[in-house]
Amino acid sequence: MRFPRCGGILLHLTSLPSRHGIGDLGQSAYQFAEFLAASGQKLWQVLPLSPTGYGDSPYQCFSAFAGNPLFIDLGALLEQDLLAPLDLSSTPDFPDDYVDYGSVIEFKLAVLRRAAQRFLGDDWHPQRAEFEAFCRNNAAWLNDYALFMACKGVHRGAVWTNWEPAIRRREAAALKEWSTTLSHQIEVFKYWQFEFCRQWDNLKTHCHQRGIRIMGDIPIYVAHDSADVWAHPELFHLDEQGKPTVVAGVPPDYFSATGQLWGNPIYRWDVLANCGYRWWIDRFRASLHLFDIVRLDHFRGFEAYWEVPAGASTAAGGKWVKGPGAEFFHALQAGLGELPIVAENLGVITPEVEAIRKQFGFPGMSLLQFAFGNDPQGPSFRPHNYARELVAYTGGHDNDTTIGWWTSSGYGDSTRTAEDVRKEREFTRAYLGFENEAINWVFIRTVLASVADIAIIPLQDVLGLGSEARMNLPGTISGNWKWRYRPSILTNEIAERLGMMTTLYDR
Repeated sequence: MRFPRCGGILLHLTSLPSRHGIGDLGQSAYQFAEFLAASGQKLWQVLPLSPTGYGDSPYQCFSAFAGNPLFIDLGALLEQDLLAPLDLSSTPDFPDDYVDYGSVIEFKLAVLRRAAQRFLGDDWHPQRAEFEAFCRNNAAWLNDYALFMACKGVHRGAVWTNWEPAIRRREAAALKEWSTTLSHQIEVFKYWQFEFCRQWDNLKTHCHQRGIRIMGDIPIYVAHDSADVWAHPELFHLDEQGKPTVVAGVPPDYFSATGQLWGNPIYRWDVLANCGYRWWIDRFRASLHLFDIVRLDHFRGFEAYWEVPAGASTAAGGKWVKGPGAEFFHALQAGLGELPIVAENLGVITPEVEAIRKQFGFPGMSLLQFAFGNDPQGPSFRPHNYARELVAYTGGHDNDTTIGWWTSSGYGDSTRTAEDVRKEREFTRAYLGFENEAINWVFIRTVLASVADIAIIPLQDVLGLGSEARMNLPGTISGNWKWRYRPSILTNEIAERLGMMTTLYDR
């Protein structure tokens, strides 16, 4: 699918300012949309919106279909009289430049539970019929998700493989018994999904009215401790106890001597094929309701994926296994029509992977930070080699910020030596032809000026922030996904500067 020439900003919802400790769908989200419009941007890219589990990662979620209730704006619930000012009077003094997930979860879920109880206790609430229709229309995933989360609550968050055998195995009698016993808790989780979707739809409409589309993210894998795996164990390589027999990762490369061990269960693609890839079609349909464009994470895994034995300490001992290939995308097209997909084709990319991407017309991705080192794939990331059917980034959510990349030692998250870093910086200056200009604006100008149809800039680079604003460091399990911007830092001057460049380069 060909996209019109445009620019956009990558900013996850968690990074928005908010009085309640984490970015949400409230006033700051609308103010950010106004900043996008003022600076001439046409895309807002977000990370997965699902409810996070292990490590607070949006790539390790309790459901591939549900929305994160932490994104619900409490102010909107005040306006609906589902919360009273007294409910928010004890709001903690949350930090305004990072998310303290433990404190946010404890506070916000308690408040959201009060709102849900008031909504569910009012049979004549004006949104009651809309809520019931939402539950009917989404029953295919919502019922399993709400029961899964209610069961997790009773088991104090324990992984589903540690539940009682009957409910772990989803025996019919156990499902009926637990659904009856936990009926109120189940309705609470359903209400949160209803309110999340209502608030998200309002924000999306607001963006559309300003000519802004939303690019979302579909991770290739789902978390083992998720409603998806619990409800559909037949679709994954699991043993009799429900534990993975093989897990996902990527092999050793330029950035990691031992590879990356993600730990997600791997699909049984033969079973999915026999079912017409129905689960994946349903997943895409749900995502395309949320987003205008989807970034398909780890696209190369659909051609061949790195399979690691369960229990391995690193990804080094894995092997390549063929994926579903073009057949999978033919099935998606047959079920959904033209697919607005951006293929995340970073990493070890083969001609076979690129052949599938080109066959279906999915634009790939390029990160400017990767263009100047001694990575064998470096030349493909240099703007003189760009294709028009491309999404060009200064950096991504797994990278350091551009300022951090340029000013730090530079080799703490890769296999590069100090000498490699020195040569990389020399080549960067020579290639981009600059001396003292701020490196973030040099990078921004470069991707905006390129022939790539889409140019995306992480907000950290627009703001010129250093490593303290990094979103994620792959291979680490704590300290990630926390960064938030302070309200005062998003100025009219920055919007004007970005807007002038955007206009200059016809975006």
